[in-house]
Amino acid sequence: MSLTPFAADQFENARILVVGDLMLDRFRYGSVSRISPEAPVPVLHIIREQKMLGGAGNVLANIVSLGGRAGLIAAIGSDDAGRLCSELIAGKGGDPALLVESPTRPTTLKTRFISGSQQLLRCDEEDSSPLPETLEDRIIAHFDRALGDYDVVALSDYAKGLLTDRVLRHAISRCRDMGKPVIVDPKRRDFSAYAGATVIKPNRSELAAYSGLPCRDLASSATAAALAMETTGAALLLTLSEDGMALFRPGREIAHLHATATEVFDVSGAGDTALAIFCAGIASGLEMEDAALVANAGAGAVVRKLGTATLSGTELAHAVADLADTGKETEQPAPGAICTVEEAVQVVRAWKRDGLRVGFTNGCFDIVHAGHIQILRQARARCDRLVVGLNSDASVSRLKGPTRPVQSEASRAAVLAAMGAVDLVVVFDEDTPHSLIERLLPTDLIKGADYKEDEVVGADIVKSNGGAVHLIALLPGLSTTAAIARVRERQESSAPENV
Repeated sequence: MSLTPFAADQFENARILVVGDLMLDRFRYGSVSRISPEAPVPVLHIIREQKMLGGAGNVLANIVSLGGRAGLIAAIGSDDAGRLCSELIAGKGGDPALLVESPTRPTTLKTRFISGSQQLLRCDEEDSSPLPETLEDRIIAHFDRALGDYDVVALSDYAKGLLTDRVLRHAISRCRDMGKPVIVDPKRRDFSAYAGATVIKPNRSELAAYSGLPCRDLASSATAAALAMETTGAALLLTLSEDGMALFRPGREIAHLHATATEVFDVSGAGDTALAIFCAGIASGLEMEDAALVANAGAGAVVRKLGTATLSGTELAHAVADLADTGKETEQPAPGAICTVEEAVQVVRAWKRDGLRVGFTNGCFDIVHAGHIQILRQARARCDRLVVGLNSDASVSRLKGPTRPVQSEASRAAVLAAMGAVDLVVVFDEDTPHSLIERLLPTDLIKGADYKEDEVVGADIVKSNGGAVHLIALLPGLSTTAAIARVRERQESSAPENV
């Protein structure tokens, strides 16, 4: 499998129509410090609440976050949750007119209670009975009207009643007639309802429930996948949790895509992210195996986030690059090392992949003084790892004049690397660290408060990628230039007079 370099804007022309079960995901975050005196249960003190699109709505949210365009055909209730879903969809560029409102069915609402990064409880409010025929008619009419504007159809089946036999048959048949790929995320035990689809994306337990086989490993899963392909005529993209994904196609070898996540914070919505990325990949012209590879990389990245999360195009591009780098036998430098730009890129990606905040500051650091120590310590307090960009000797000479630097870049880098506040030192040869910041994409950019935020090189890059800029107060009267001037003055004043 060979995937050309993946760009952050790869999916900007992808157009996907999502049809399925919409829900509102509500997360209530708090802290637990005691057990209830009424029952042996923790007492959660609520600190904040977050509401976002879930289910088929999360598929739409992921497509939009990746730069694509999506429409969503779904059902909502005549309630506050339904109205909020409509507003959220409109805010993401979707058309709320594609939603069907039911006066008798509530909008599906899932509420999760979380302490720290631990989910304590989930409460579901829903009606999972099949849609009545009148609502089926409206769903089908919306589908026929919208289909021509999209390249791929995603059927997001959460078994909440929208994808009835009639809706499934009509949608798949129309897609086949118009030559449009249809990708199904299934919940039914009987996959024959999805016959005619292009790809079905079950997880291991869903495939086991359909086939009656254990699906404990790739071999037993392959047998079950063969049964599903024979029944449906579709390829299967099987998600295998900690074992990654496997793509099964009739008459083709199995493509096993190994898992990329090293640490999992929350799997909420990870399947939606994988479906969105795979559909966007197909819509943008990727081969099926490459689309699966990118989806696997994205799923591995999103589970490191808490809640029903999405990925940006930039985050996905980094995840794909990380996946490509795992096959290289290059030894990464340890934290605290002096490294090249390429080495630093790999280390920073690994840190960010593990959910760490990576700070960046830069300078000449010709003669390290208390002001430098102040900035480095306070910079490190604002992140989990601190990278220092160090101007090369040639760069310092251009900026400060031919008598600088006093210390060589090797000596200056060694001093910085020995400091406890510094995790990585990178020497750069340009006059500014702009290109280095573009490569590293730190989450936090730190400079002295003698700058204004709009004067800080790279501030726009960091902020546009969701990062923060911090300005650290300087200790008065301290600078390398002033220190060197004082040394020279003393040398001149103590020199013997010519006699």
